[in-house]
Amino acid sequence: MGSEIKVVPMRVLVTGGSGLVGKAIEHVVQEEGGKLEGEEWIFLSSKDADLVDVGQTRAVFEKYRPTHVIHLAAKVGGLYLHMKENLHFLRDNIKINDNVLQTAHELGVTKMVSCLSSCIFPDKTTYPIDETMIHNGPPHDSNFGYSHAKRLIDVQNRAYYQQYGHRYTAVIPTNVFGPYDNFSIENGHVLSALVNKTYTAKKEGSPVNVCGSGAPRRQFIYSLDLGRLIVWVLREYEEIDPIILSVGEEEELSIKEAEDLIAKALDFTGKIQFDTTMSDGQMKKTASNAKLRRYRPNFTFTPLNEGLCT
Repeated sequence: MGSEIKVVPMRVLVTGGSGLVGKAIEHVVQEEGGKLEGEEWIFLSSKDADLVDVGQTRAVFEKYRPTHVIHLAAKVGGLYLHMKENLHFLRDNIKINDNVLQTAHELGVTKMVSCLSSCIFPDKTTYPIDETMIHNGPPHDSNFGYSHAKRLIDVQNRAYYQQYGHRYTAVIPTNVFGPYDNFSIENGHVLSALVNKTYTAKKEGSPVNVCGSGAPRRQFIYSLDLGRLIVWVLREYEEIDPIILSVGEEEELSIKEAEDLIAKALDFTGKIQFDTTMSDGQMKKTASNAKLRRYRPNFTFTPLNEGLCT
């Protein structure tokens, strides 16, 4: 008489669940049918645990006993805050990542997907950048602390696989935008900060002041698209090597072009000024999504102008 292997439904713990990407994943899971029967999804915020603290990290893992983890939590900020506090971003993020990965290992988590950042790419490199080039030189000086901490997740994933056979992997999104973003001018993502500046300028009848020349180029991915892809990675992507989640190289825009789209979306007709005394940061970090397209050739991305209007 044959015995059946019982498949236990996933219990997924999402760290950083109250942020831009966490909220997008929650929307995909709860509103778009991303949650399968019997599954449990837990979305943590900083109110649930300070993941810099190993004791609090272990306590929250023991409380929920996840089988799978999506690790989004990080100490983050805008370009100028990173430039001022590289040491803090390095130390806090190393602690957060090590606490989460090691606790997951100790409590038997089956699979983990961590979220990296395109800022980890080398500053001096050839373009487009792909997943094999992450460690081919130092990142840009402006946020080297955060970048190195994020790179170490990839190193740890490989080490956990080599030593224990764990299937821990990572995704690398380009610049994310969408609902539930942090619209702080000082600490927000580039697009959300520009939205706030443009909205405020329209309301006050003043010019929009954009930090830098407007020349740096970026690829922007809509948060709900990213949420859909991360859920796919959790379920189906089996590599330990990371995967870039991004629109194609042809969708790359300058900051000036992005600001023009924001002005159009908000019906702002005033003056746009570029403060060239402020740093531009990394001028470009064009990423290839060829690996993603091999897996998901028909995935449709939301255009930036559509995403801005939602």
